[in-house]
Amino acid sequence: MSKVDFQKAELCSMLGIKYPIIMAPMFLVSNVEMVVAGIEAGITGAIPALNYRTIEELRAAIHEIRTRVEGPFGINLIVNKSNFLYKEQLDLICEEKVDFIITSLGSPEETIKRAKKSGVKVFCDVTDVNYAKKVEALGADALIAVNKEAGGHAGNTSFQDLIPALQTACTIPIISAGGVGDYPSLSEMLSLGIAGVSVGTIFIASDEAGVSQEYKQACVDYTSKDIVMTTKLSGSRCSVINTPYLQKIGTEQNWLERILNKNKKLKKWFKAFTFYRGMKKLQTAAFGATYKTIWCAGPTVDYIHSIRPVKEIVKSLVNE
Repeated sequence: MSKVDFQKAELCSMLGIKYPIIMAPMFLVSNVEMVVAGIEAGITGAIPALNYRTIEELRAAIHEIRTRVEGPFGINLIVNKSNFLYKEQLDLICEEKVDFIITSLGSPEETIKRAKKSGVKVFCDVTDVNYAKKVEALGADALIAVNKEAGGHAGNTSFQDLIPALQTACTIPIISAGGVGDYPSLSEMLSLGIAGVSVGTIFIASDEAGVSQEYKQACVDYTSKDIVMTTKLSGSRCSVINTPYLQKIGTEQNWLERILNKNKKLKKWFKAFTFYRGMKKLQTAAFGATYKTIWCAGPTVDYIHSIRPVKEIVKSLVNE
């Protein structure tokens, strides 16, 4: 295997980073400590805006990162109606001129318009060509190509199929999300000519992650064979660890949930309710000291063998 020249990857020049890696935004996992450690190690990171209950808490986190380290970082925005704080969060991000926004679960049209006026880049989560073409037409700066190996809200397509399809249909940079956990997998992904990668799961088992030791240890103990998809958390497919508790409650919405989710009048409100309820479950899971909870993770748990500092995880990604 030839050594990778990371600086040739477009994400490095776009953000001014040493390695073309985004520490992916993970609900209730990503925090200031992780992003600071990531920037110090030569990568960038993003935090979900919803990790903070109030706008002032989000503002304080942005200020703390900037006080402690110099380097780019981003905020992940849920841009559909389930996020009742969306407009306030977008206002703050544009006011603070955060380096980039990652949009998820909705139309990024308003986000892109507002961000461009403030000089903030917008990277949009996409899982298929049709949606990718739409966000490119809206003015997105890059695509986050979420493949079926991703943790959390994963796609349906392998990176081997998704990336070439996006490269044929679109002209903006592509950042691949899912399937990277060590140097060989990173090298393979970059060999496809993409701008960079978004990596999440392997950072859950980091010293800096603000979740329970049980959650971190589960990422060490379980394997890709234990990763399943559930629609119970947010109404969208989400990859989680198949713990005994998850086996008990099941992975599919029940008949009432399905009916409400399809009703045109009730749909948007039910989706918001489902998303909020699911997030509360995840909050309990992230900080509760028991395996009988719901923990998001992707198949790249196979690359996790111990709980380590973020800087060591980055080293394992970028060194042969």
